[in-house]
Amino acid sequence: MTEEKMPQQIQDQISRLQQLQSQLQMLQQQRYQVETRLKEIDEALEELEKATEKTPIYKSVGSILIKSDGKDSVVTDLKTNKESLDLRVSTLNKQEGRTREKLTELQSKVQNYLKIQGEGNS
Repeated sequence: MTEEKMPQQIQDQISRLQQLQSQLQMLQQQRYQVETRLKEIDEALEELEKATEKTPIYKSVGSILIKSDGKDSVVTDLKTNKESLDLRVSTLNKQEGRTREKLTELQSKVQNYLKIQGEGNS
């Protein structure tokens, strides 16, 4: 079936399907990046547990390292950042789930239409 013979509604649904696929991919990439950052924070917290009060601790600010006031302030900053990232992962998971549902529903509609059209042309 050529695109000209396909009703506008189905063409729009196929276009929306492609948009949803792109959106899902983007959400998955964002979630992966946030999860990677969470792993880095967990590793940093583990290393800080091993550090003594005399261990010099630096934190990254932009593209430079600055000596920290102390272990406790860095741990607090990391834990706050981790909470924020945990919330972001949760939000991304929900968005990913909703997008997947919409994608599955739309795929089903388009496939049903194409199946019906295929049977009608036999």
